[in-house]
Amino acid sequence: MAQQKSILKLKGTIGGITFYKSKDGYLAREKGGVDASRIANDPGFARTRENGAEFSNAASAGKLLRDAVRVLGKDASDGRVTARLTQVMAQIKNMDEANARGERHVGEGMAKDEAKALLNGFNFNENAVLGAVLYTPFSVDAATGEIKIVSLNPQNDISLPSGASHVVLKSGFASINFLTGESEMTVSAPVRIATNAAEQAVSLKPATAPAIEGTHFYLLSIDFVQSVNNADYSLNNNSYNVLAIVGIE
Repeated sequence: MAQQKSILKLKGTIGGITFYKSKDGYLAREKGGVDASRIANDPGFARTRENGAEFSNAASAGKLLRDAVRVLGKDASDGRVTARLTQVMAQIKNMDEANARGERHVGEGMAKDEAKALLNGFNFNENAVLGAVLYTPFSVDAATGEIKIVSLNPQNDISLPSGASHVVLKSGFASINFLTGESEMTVSAPVRIATNAAEQAVSLKPATAPAIEGTHFYLLSIDFVQSVNNADYSLNNNSYNVLAIVGIE
């Protein structure tokens, strides 16, 4: 690459030379790479096409899961969640033993217990991992999606960020069909607890179970807020909020 020295700084492509701005200043480089039509048709790029198709399937599966849980996940995710989830989906795709290379599908791999184990415990916000925030055990009812905490003492059982006045807990019960692209999720009513509240039992039960056939995902959401004059405000752009997969059937 070459650095632009002229007074006039360029951006774009002229005569096969691409001009662009980077952290190192205004640069120029010759346009390279293989023509797209050659990749799409040349037998020598068969492996490239196969890898591309399978990567696309893994990325689409990750997006399907993210979209399905978005009602919970919009306030609890990190900047790398898309890449992290795609990586897991690619491993699950590799478990498909029914299809040839280039046609392997996350939906086929997901039927295996090993695939479900890869996703179970996945944290959508790696800055707030469930195991580092909630210290008390809970149970999950696979039929109803209900999550129960027998005894929760916020001061002892939750890692409370500075400034939080309340913690809000919710559960999600999702059914996702990775073969058809269908998904449905139901969410429990939020349980809002003051951080100085006394020990209590917590039940998070969605009103109904999802109706579509698919892989069942059980999720636990923990949000932290500061209440001022009866209005809740998120802390530090939701960076403390938790969303984790706590069960898969």
